[in-house]
Amino acid sequence: MLKEFRDFITRGNILDLAVAFVLGAAFTVIVKSLVSDILMPPVGLIFGDISLADRFITLKDGGSTSGPYSSLAAAQEAGAVTINYGTFIDAVIAFLIIGFWMFLIVRYVKKLQERNQQAASAAPPSTKTCPFCHSKISIEALKCAFCTSELGVEPAV
Repeated sequence: MLKEFRDFITRGNILDLAVAFVLGAAFTVIVKSLVSDILMPPVGLIFGDISLADRFITLKDGGSTSGPYSSLAAAQEAGAVTINYGTFIDAVIAFLIIGFWMFLIVRYVKKLQERNQQAASAAPPSTKTCPFCHSKISIEALKCAFCTSELGVEPAV
């Protein structure tokens, strides 16, 4: 069982998946920073100098304090029940950016694969089949390396 697990874990697909997962997690951190620290401040300016991350609706005031809260952190510290729509908007924007980048990457890889397939199909064949023994031999061969037949002669039927 351990040998099977080792074989499973060391297959190329699993290692590729692990690397992709780690890179994806790192990329997510970068995109979250891009959204929160670069894109959302100008959007907050449009909404009146308010950070969208601090946009929330209070459903129920906290225990000892009540009233409007200056920030989401203050509302959460007071124990208020809130709907954090600003944080949700940040997450949606981050998702759209990640999705768009993944789309671009997949599209680019697909174009590379198509280009490689076209190049492979356009290349002239490098082998031919011996008419006597049906082995694959070099296209330039004058004698078959397997049956030693001369290739300029047609086989007797």
